[in-house]
Amino acid sequence: MRDIPRPSTATQGEPLAIWALWALMTAVVVVTYSRVDPAVTYHVSRDGFDGGLSRAVTLVNFPIALVSIALVLIAMAVLPAVAWWAAAPAIALCATMPLFVDQDDLDARWVNAIPALGVSIALVLTFAAAHRAGRELARRRPWDGWRIGIAACVAVVSLPWIAAELGIHFPGDVFMGEELGREQDGTRIAAVHLGHHHGTDGALLVLTALLLSRVAIERRALRSVTFAYLGLMLAYGGVNFAQDAWNEQIVKRGWTDDGIPSALLPGVRPIWAVVLGLAVLATIVLLREDKRTSYSAP
Repeated sequence: MRDIPRPSTATQGEPLAIWALWALMTAVVVVTYSRVDPAVTYHVSRDGFDGGLSRAVTLVNFPIALVSIALVLIAMAVLPAVAWWAAAPAIALCATMPLFVDQDDLDARWVNAIPALGVSIALVLTFAAAHRAGRELARRRPWDGWRIGIAACVAVVSLPWIAAELGIHFPGDVFMGEELGREQDGTRIAAVHLGHHHGTDGALLVLTALLLSRVAIERRALRSVTFAYLGLMLAYGGVNFAQDAWNEQIVKRGWTDDGIPSALLPGVRPIWAVVLGLAVLATIVLLREDKRTSYSAP
């Protein structure tokens, strides 16, 4: 396959699209958690508009702060070196997220403002980079067909989560939904509880990595770091996507008792060996695609 030319600057069409995607997700969370009884969601206690804003803040911490790190790296592909005075603190603030998000208590606290500040700086950097390099999408990449196919599969499997994000159960019997299922702590709730799911996060992280990996980054060192991070995001998102889907649609259906271990938190566990192995593989694939794409002018 011949080389596909691309511009030498990292235009910010994909990063802006990702910000729009996560902004939409945040708005949906605010609306749904404002009107749905906390008892039918997952590990939140506040209701009304305050409850909606509270859950949105923890969403900004996880996983939007993780996404923001990649967006900062891509913005720095076109911003001057002096911008690292803002980019480095943004990455550091976003990286504090594991200290302030507890999956067993997803109500917001004041300390959640720390990663949220990093996300805000990342947003400003993206707009500054877009002003400098443009808002166009990257040129066609060799494996865009695979991106479309993977995205379509992820979207189909995510249908019950999309409905849950909107505060309803997906109709019909193809997917498990309002049927009662037993959680690990013994409680019985709907197989697909209303509200936000870490499977949704996984799906959106996969889509985010697929889209951001299209951006042309000319500087080799920054390109390698960015693709390695996107490879990790793709693997982490994919494993969490698969784990939640398997648990809700296979285990809770009674087809098997063997679940996929949780990979939400890093640790010295077999599931994280899988995540890291897939991350290495994904990074190699992304870098290989990059070698097949020329930096020459169109």
